[in-house]
Formats: sequence, structure tokens, C-alpha cells
Amino acid sequence: MTDSVRGRAPAQVDTAETGPDGAGRQDTGSGTRREGVRRAIGVGSWPGVWRRGLVLAVLALLLGLFMLLHAMIPNRVGNLGSLVETFLPWSGVFVPVLLAGGLWRRSASAVAALLVPVMVWLHLFGGLLGDRSRPGGEFTVVSHNVGADNPDPVGTARALAASGAEVLALEELTQQARGTFERELAKAYPHHTVLGTVGLWSRLPLSGTRPVDIRMDVGPLAETKPAEIKMGYNRALRTTVATGQGPLAVYVAHLGSARVNPRAGFWTAHRDRGARALGEAIAAEQNERVVLLGDLNGTVDDRAFAGITSQLRSVQDAAGDGFGFSWPARFPVVRIDQILVRGVEPKSSWVLPATGSDHLPVAAAISW
Repeated sequence: MTDSVRGRAPAQVDTAETGPDGAGRQDTGSGTRREGVRRAIGVGSWPGVWRRGLVLAVLALLLGLFMLLHAMIPNRVGNLGSLVETFLPWSGVFVPVLLAGGLWRRSASAVAALLVPVMVWLHLFGGLLGDRSRPGGEFTVVSHNVGADNPDPVGTARALAASGAEVLALEELTQQARGTFERELAKAYPHHTVLGTVGLWSRLPLSGTRPVDIRMDVGPLAETKPAEIKMGYNRALRTTVATGQGPLAVYVAHLGSARVNPRAGFWTAHRDRGARALGEAIAAEQNERVVLLGDLNGTVDDRAFAGITSQLRSVQDAAGDGFGFSWPARFPVVRIDQILVRGVEPKSSWVLPATGSDHLPVAAAISW
């Protein structure tokens, strides 16, 4: 009796676990899968994963509201609103940081809350992620802050000439470098004009060149400066390019610098004053076709440029590839070198390779 029982027991075990038909193995696998499903459901319904990481969830929601309501941040204290808008695309870097924290805490609430800033960021900047350029473009323009401390103006001039652009707008020209650019660009660009520290080189004839008063010199100091010194401080001009499709009004501008100061915050007084004056000049422009080229020392998202962006269209936003950051050249984080247009169609916009300047050149192809 004992022997028969001992003989049957292994047979029963073999049938359940290692039988030749495999039925036992399937039953065991099914049980494992069912147990896994039960565990997953248990984890998902466990209140702890929703209660953990509530601080991270709140931070995620605040980040989304911060991006969504950025226009309501006042400028009264240290131009905080403009500072936020200048670097607003970089607010997205906090999303992976919060995500890592949520995963580390195993917090379902924190991960779910991140949907808010992700959706807001995509709403604001998702359209800039892809290539928006289109074929065509009969007229190419380039703008470049060549840098007052540029150690290689010859190389910079040759690189710009190799771009093949019809017009080149240069900012931050020094008296020492001006002659170098004139010599190096003379063959490809027989027409040029320079006023103060800004200039335009063109393959086509220019006419009607005049300075644009962007009010860099105001207050008592302006009244004491001799005329020749005032001209040296000119940072904006307007000229007309004679194209085969008719006259094109071209503005070249280098607005005042923006500085982050611990006491004053985001200091932009000269820049903002120049932006308003430039907006007024463009509003008075009679030509339907207008191109603005220059170093505006700010992004088109900055509310300080509303007087300009309400009249002109950013080629980077309309036909760029990515964000098109242009400064600083070694690791660009913002696009402060702008090309804006009216009365023409942007076809493509891109950033040229680095030169000896601390800015990258920006280019655009436009169509009539």
C-alpha cells in the first residue's frame, strides 16, 4: 500500500508540472499571469501612490500655470515679465526634472500633474520644433552682429560673402573693422552704406539712406555731444533696395543692451526706448515691403517689442527650423538677432556657422 502510494505521488506531480502534453505548465503560467494582473491592479488602486509626491504634483501644476499666464507677470519690478518671456522656452527643462522626482517617489499624482506643463509648453512652442521652411525664396538676406572684439574680421567678411545673400546687414561695426569689411565685400557687394555702427552691403543699388533715431542719446548728455560724436553713436538706419520686383525698404538696427543686475533686475531701459522708436519709424513707413534686420537684444516673445511685432512678422517663427538660437555663439540659448518682414513671404530661415563674433549670423529667404 505504501509502495503504491509512493509510486503514484510522483506521477501526479509529473502530470501537473512536467506532463508530456504540457497542460500543467500552461496552468502554472496562467496562474502567474493572473497573479501579475492582480498585483498591477493592486498597485494602481493603492492610495499611497497617489498620496506620495504631492509637493511634486503641486510644483508641476504651478509650472504649467507659470507658462500659461506668463503675460500677466508684471514688469514693474525689475522687468521680471520681460526676463521670463526672454527665456520662456527653457521652462520646459523643469519637466524632466519633475518627472525624475515623480518616478523616484513612485508618485502617480506627480506624473499625472506633469501633463499640464507639457501640454502648455507644446501649445506655446511645439510649432517651433519642426522644420517650417518651404521651397522657393528669390531674395536672401543675412544679419550679423560682427562683434566689436572680433579677432578675425577678414574671415567673418569672407564667410558672409560666401552665403550668397543679396543683402548683408552688419551691426557693431568699429571704425577699425569697417575698412576691412569694405575691402573684403567690395567685389560681391558693390553697393553699401554705413551709418555709425550699422551698415548694409547689397548686390543691388541703394537709395534714400537715412539714420533712424532710436533715442540712444537722451537727457543732458545728448545736448552736450558734438554732432560728429552723435553720428558715431548711431545704431539704426533705413534704406531702399532696388529689386527687380520694386523697392524694398530695409531697416538695420542694433538696439541697446539688456543686462541682468542684482539691484535693477533685468535692465533694458535703452533697449525698450529704442524698440518703441523703431516701432514708430516702421509705422510711418510708406513702402508696403519692409525688412528689419538686426541685433534687437531681445526675443520676439518679449512684450517690449509689441510695437514692432504687431507690424512685422518673424521669419524664424514663420519659416524657421527649430528655435534658431543665435547668442552666445558658443552655446546659443536665445535668439536676439532677428529678421522681420512685411509685404513679402518668408520661405525659409536658418542660422549660419559661427564666425569670430559672439553672435551667430542669421539668414532668411523671402519671396514676393
